[in-house]
Amino acid sequence: MHDIRFIRENPEQFDELLKRRGLAAMADRIMQLDKQHRQILTDLQAYQSQRNAMAKAFGDAKRNGDPTDSIAHESEKIKQHIGILEETSRLEEHKLHDILAEIPNLPADDVPVGKDEHANVEVSKWGVPKSFSFTPKQHYELGESLGLMDFETATKLSGSRFVLLKGALSKLERAIAQFMLDNHGNEFGYTEITPPLLVNDAAMFGTGQLHLKDDMFQTNHNHWLIPTSEVCLTNMVAGDILNPQELPIRVTAYTPCFRAEAGAAGRDTRGMIRNHQFTKVELVSITTPEQSEAEHERMTSAAESILQKLNLPYRKMLLSTGDMGFCAKKTYDLEVWLPGPQAYREISSCSNCGDFQARRMNTRYRSDQPKPQYVHTLNGSGLAVGRTLIAILENYQEADGSITIPEALRKYTNFDRIGG
Repeated sequence: MHDIRFIRENPEQFDELLKRRGLAAMADRIMQLDKQHRQILTDLQAYQSQRNAMAKAFGDAKRNGDPTDSIAHESEKIKQHIGILEETSRLEEHKLHDILAEIPNLPADDVPVGKDEHANVEVSKWGVPKSFSFTPKQHYELGESLGLMDFETATKLSGSRFVLLKGALSKLERAIAQFMLDNHGNEFGYTEITPPLLVNDAAMFGTGQLHLKDDMFQTNHNHWLIPTSEVCLTNMVAGDILNPQELPIRVTAYTPCFRAEAGAAGRDTRGMIRNHQFTKVELVSITTPEQSEAEHERMTSAAESILQKLNLPYRKMLLSTGDMGFCAKKTYDLEVWLPGPQAYREISSCSNCGDFQARRMNTRYRSDQPKPQYVHTLNGSGLAVGRTLIAILENYQEADGSITIPEALRKYTNFDRIGG
């Protein structure tokens, strides 16, 4: 959600930032609606003052025994005008609110301008892809040959883009999640949360997911299946006025996530890369504007630490204006190396949303300003558990099709190899 005062005071800057997002100028239209609404409020206040004056005149006339019919008649006309203006004001306010709610967040100054992922900028690279003495297989070939990754049964149960993991792979997925939660809690101070998997419209609006509702699953009981636990973790403070001593708030959760993948027709049709249901460890921070940039770097380093401890090569990308999500002002993607397709694939996305979500949720904190100020919100994958499983299968595969378990996970799995 955007600050109307910023648009009033900086219309040219607002339009320029929209242009960087690939959008048409909107400041004139917004300010026209804002001007109309403020004029209605001015007229409403004038009629309310007249109503108060008429009430006083009616009381004076009644006390003095003077006629009150004309005053009562005029008061009724003023009352009708007030009712019309109040309804018009509500309609105009909703119209302005809806327009502001549909505009994506404005990019930070250092975000590269571009239409899509081709304009993303590589910030750094960690690790060296392993050289294999054989042609490495893709994760679904490995999983199926081990008899532990079953797409056929999942399709029978649920349709396409689902998977059923068995035995050691199921345990490995659980071990990966536990390892991530322990790392984020013990080393980075995130508090673990077990949130609901069903949320209401207000929660989805607060974090901007309703903008992509075609990609979400909605129940017939007015709930949504969470596309990410960011929805729950961020909305924990919706409507709150926080004390600065509470900030930053850092929370994490391991949950299933559900997405329709409406825009993914024909993409990653094989395997676990793009399923309707997947698991993820999410990171969310609530902080002050002054702390948010440093918190963004810290959150990203927490996600990176998982890849480093698992010795999975990756690169860190700064997303362009055309590739960022709706609520983000700046996003880093971590892309892990997959030997099977010989490509880097996204495994984490860490975003600073500034005060964009906070305005939608009306979440503020007490500062040295006369009025409470909006917090900044951040979210990131720490990591996508299914994609981490994929990366381990492909990077730790052996010539005989077996999988070596990374050293960091062995105390969680209680085995050091799958197959062989």
